[in-house]
Amino acid sequence: MTLKDLMDKTGMRLLTPDAPLQREVTTGYSCDLLSWVLAHGQAGMAWITVQTHLNVIAVAMLMDMACVIIPEGITLEEATLQKAEEEGVPVFASDKTAYELSGLMFALGVGQAERT
Repeated sequence: MTLKDLMDKTGMRLLTPDAPLQREVTTGYSCDLLSWVLAHGQAGMAWITVQTHLNVIAVAMLMDMACVIIPEGITLEEATLQKAEEEGVPVFASDKTAYELSGLMFALGVGQAERT
């Protein structure tokens, strides 16, 4: 499933309008502990987190993630959004909870990450 498909099917809003949306999402993940995400993140992952600081974009880039998803209507820090735009990291926002988004993504066929 492409990022565009995921956005359309979940009703998420794109916060980085110039980011490419044709990338395939290979798996999903929901976690807020950055060290844990660094240990278990994967390329192509759609990562759901309530964290809003600049390090979120750094982790997403380092792990070559497909996107970052900010749930529950949380506002992203301006510096974080600016860095995501500069680096072309797609960032989505949703009013749904991380739990709801995870279930919806799984139902849409976005698989679970392989355990490392």
